[in-house]
Amino acid sequence: MMPNLPQEKHSLQSESLSTDRELSSIPRATPSITPEEVWEYPSPQQFYNALARKNMPAPEKYMDVMVDIHNFLNEGAWNEVLKWEGRHRGECLEPRLLRLQGRPRDLSPLARISGWFHGVKPFDRHDWYVDRCGKQVRYVIDYYEGAPENDMPVFNLVVRPAVDDFGSLTDRAKQLWDNAKAKYFPETK
Repeated sequence: MMPNLPQEKHSLQSESLSTDRELSSIPRATPSITPEEVWEYPSPQQFYNALARKNMPAPEKYMDVMVDIHNFLNEGAWNEVLKWEGRHRGECLEPRLLRLQGRPRDLSPLARISGWFHGVKPFDRHDWYVDRCGKQVRYVIDYYEGAPENDMPVFNLVVRPAVDDFGSLTDRAKQLWDNAKAKYFPETK
């Protein structure tokens, strides 16, 4: 699902952008799994080209910052996926990301319902496909913009397993129960 993003300067572009790429901490699931194989983030030039291809605004002077935010949010999303995957430590100690799919124009059912009640919709959505030691599990990630704090942007992620099978539904029900217990029945000493 990842397009081949060119590193060449786009025809609409006036400034040169960096072609340097950073490695993520997210382990990549490939046919020849090696422990050091991780996903590589796009360069500012590739990010610009991807936005231009989608006819989305791409202010060149902010491209480095936009890539930093993109990378930061993806690291946060992976950490949230790992929390969910923690329920399956007995099955798999090292889940890996198989692929991801950006779906910025598709609202998840949860985002649609939340939009009806709160009027807030995510600015992006990704579906991440995780290899849980041979089992493929899809996660839905909704990206929301929060109110700025101290002139700094704030982003919120809602990460959860997609309800593609009974196991994912069970995981979500268990998490709801755990959240309710923590809120209404906090442990006392």
